Amino acid sequence: MEKVNWKVEGMSCTNCALTVHKYLEGEGLSNVKVNFIGGDVSFELPKDNDAHKLELEKGIEGLGYHVANGAAQAAGVAKKKKWLHNHWRRFLFCLVFTLPLMVHMIPGVHIHWLMNHWVQLALTLPVYIVGMDFFGRSAIRSLLKGIPNMNVLVALGATAAFVYSLTGTFTANPANYLFYETTATIITLVFLGNWLEDKSVETTQENIRKLTVTQKIMANMIAYDDQYQEHVFPVESQYLKVGDLVLINSGEYVPMDCKILSGTASVNEAIVTGESAPVEKKMNDKLIGGSIVDSGSVKVYITAVGEDTVMSHILRMVQEAQAEKPPVQQLADKISAVFVPVVTSIALLTLLGNLFIGNHTFTESLLRSIAVLVIACPCAMGLATPAAIAVGLGRAARNGILFKNARSLEVFRNIKQVVFDKTGTLTTGQFALRRFAALAVEEEELKQIAYSLEKHSSHPIARCITREWKVKNELRWGKIEEVKGLGMQGTDKEGNRYEAVSHKAVAALTSDTTHNVYITRNGVLLGWIDVADEIRPEAKAVVAQLQQSGIKTILLSGDTKEKCAQVATTLGIEEVVAEQTPEQKLQRIADYNAVAPVAMVGDGINDAPALAKATVGISLSDASQIAMQSAQVVLMNHGLKHLPMALGLGRHTYVTIQQNLFWAFIYNIIALPVAAFGYLSPTFGALVMGLSDVVLAINSVRLNWKKV
Repeated sequence: MEKVNWKVEGMSCTNCALTVHKYLEGEGLSNVKVNFIGGDVSFELPKDNDAHKLELEKGIEGLGYHVANGAAQAAGVAKKKKWLHNHWRRFLFCLVFTLPLMVHMIPGVHIHWLMNHWVQLALTLPVYIVGMDFFGRSAIRSLLKGIPNMNVLVALGATAAFVYSLTGTFTANPANYLFYETTATIITLVFLGNWLEDKSVETTQENIRKLTVTQKIMANMIAYDDQYQEHVFPVESQYLKVGDLVLINSGEYVPMDCKILSGTASVNEAIVTGESAPVEKKMNDKLIGGSIVDSGSVKVYITAVGEDTVMSHILRMVQEAQAEKPPVQQLADKISAVFVPVVTSIALLTLLGNLFIGNHTFTESLLRSIAVLVIACPCAMGLATPAAIAVGLGRAARNGILFKNARSLEVFRNIKQVVFDKTGTLTTGQFALRRFAALAVEEEELKQIAYSLEKHSSHPIARCITREWKVKNELRWGKIEEVKGLGMQGTDKEGNRYEAVSHKAVAALTSDTTHNVYITRNGVLLGWIDVADEIRPEAKAVVAQLQQSGIKTILLSGDTKEKCAQVATTLGIEEVVAEQTPEQKLQRIADYNAVAPVAMVGDGINDAPALAKATVGISLSDASQIAMQSAQVVLMNHGLKHLPMALGLGRHTYVTIQQNLFWAFIYNIIALPVAAFGYLSPTFGALVMGLSDVVLAINSVRLNWKKV
C-alpha cells in the first residue's frame, strides 16, 4: 500500500473535514485522516495507481475544495486559478457594490437615486452571484453528501432576503420590500469573517511552519575531476542525493541530514531540540538538516534527503498528531454534524413564531429568521479543539517535544505518577569503562568476545564497551540475539554459546552481584566488566519540579538494588523498584495504572513493553529505535529538561480546549435567542459570526507564550 499525503485548500470547519473524510472512505480508501486546520489529508491505496489518484482529486475538487499538491500537479496538468480564488478578493469585490447600498445608514446622508429598487438590484446582483458561486455551490455539494455545512445557513439567509426583495421589486410598492442591502452585507461580511478565520487559523500553525526552512538552501557541493582535483560549486538543496559530498562553512544551514567526514563545528540544533546552545560536532557525528553551523567548517556526505530526513519525519509526526481526534473533540463533532439542520429548524420556528404568536409583520419575522441563520456558528465548535491542539503541538515541537498523537497531549492533564527507568534516562548513558577482570581467558580474548557480542546491541553499556574495545578479529556468529532485560547471546559456527549478560543470567555461576556485565562461554564464566555512569545534570531539578506539582516519582529499573537506591537518594525519588525484568516492569506499570494515570520515561529495548502499557510513554531522542516507536512522546533535547514542560503543555492545552468549547457553546446559546427576538440585525450577526472564530484562535494562540 502507498500512503498519500495531500494539502487540501478551502476546508474551513469540521463539517468540511467530515465531507472530505466521508467521500474518501466511500471510495474504499483505508486509514483516512483529514485535518482542516492545516489542510492535511492522508490515506492509503494500492501502489502505482495514478489514475485512481486523479479520480479522487477530481472528486475532492467537485466537493468545492482544491488539492494543492495532488496527482494533477505531479502529472504536469496546469490549473488556471479563478480571479476571485480567495476570501480576501471576494470580500473586496463585493465591498465595492455593498458600500453604496449602505450609504443611507450614515446619519444625514440621503442619496435619492440609490434608493431606487432597480439600482439596488443592479448593485446586489454581482454580489449575490459571487456569493452563490461560493456559498451556494458549497451548500449544495455538502447537502448532496449528507453533511450540511455552515455555508447552507449563509446561502439560505442571503437567498431569502434576495428573493423577498426581488419579489417586491415587481409589486406596486417595492419600497416596502427593499432588503437588497441585507443580502449584500451578509455575503460581504461573511467573506470578511472567513478571511479573518483563515488568518486566525494560520497563526495557530505558526510554530509548526517555523520547523521548515522556507527559503531554498544553497549547498556547497564537492566534486572531483579526472585528476582528482576538488571543485566546489553551489547547488539547491532539493537536488542533493544520498552520498553527495558537501562543504558547510560557518553561518550556513545544514542542507540535509548528513555525517561529518572531516572537520569540527559548533552547531545550533534549536530547530529540532529547542536548545539554542551550540553542540560541538566532530568526525563521524551526524548533523540534522535545517540546523545551523555557528562556527567551524566541515566536509560531510548526505545520508538522507526529502521525506527520509529527521525534519520531515518530525513534521510528518506533528501533522499526523494534528489529524488525530482526541476524546474531547467527539462531542463537538457530533453537535457540529447536526448543527445546521437544528439551526435551520430554529430559523423556521422563529419565522412562524414571530409571525403568528408575536404578531409581527412578515418582513420583520423574516429578518429575524435570517439573523438566526447568519449568526449561528458551527465552525466555532469545530475549531475549538483543533486550534488549541495545533498551538500546543507547535510549541511542543519548537521546544523539542514531539507528540505522536493528540490523545497523549490531552491525557497528560491526568498524570499523577511518573515512572523513570535509570540507565540512559536519569543517567547520561555515556558510560566509561571503569574496570574488568579476565577469569578463565586472556584479557585480549575477553575483549574480543565482549566486542563481538556487544556491537550488535544499542544499549548504552554495550556502546561503551564497543567504543573502548574495538578489535579487528571479531568472532563470526551463526546466530546472535538480544534478550530483553538480560543481554546478548550468540552462537558461533562451531556451536559454542557465548553471553554478555547481567547477573540474573549467571546467578548459578557466581554470587557476586556488583558487576555490570558478565561474559560466559558454554556456561563457564570468563570474566566481568564494570562501567561508570553519571546522573544527568538536569535530573534532580526535574524530579523536584514534578514533586512540587503533586506528581509522585518512581524509579523502576532492571539494575541492582544498591545502584538504584544510590540514584534515588541523590535525586530524591520517592519509590524504588529494582532488579525488574521487562515482564515485571510491564506488570508494575499495569498496577500503577490501576491506581492513577502513569507516565513512563525510558530509553532501552527492555522499556518498550512498559512504555506501550503506560498511560503516556515518553522516550528520549537518543533511545533505542523500539523504545521510540513504543512511546507516544519523544523528547528531542537528549535529556529530561523539557519533561515538566511536556506535562504542563498537556494540562494547559486541555484547559484551552475547555475554554474554547465553553465560548463556542455559550456564544451559540446566547446568540440564537437574541437574534430570534429581534435584538440583532442580520448585518451585525454576520460580522459577529466571523469574529467568534477569531476569539477562539486568539485564545488558542495564547498557549505560545503562556507559562506552563
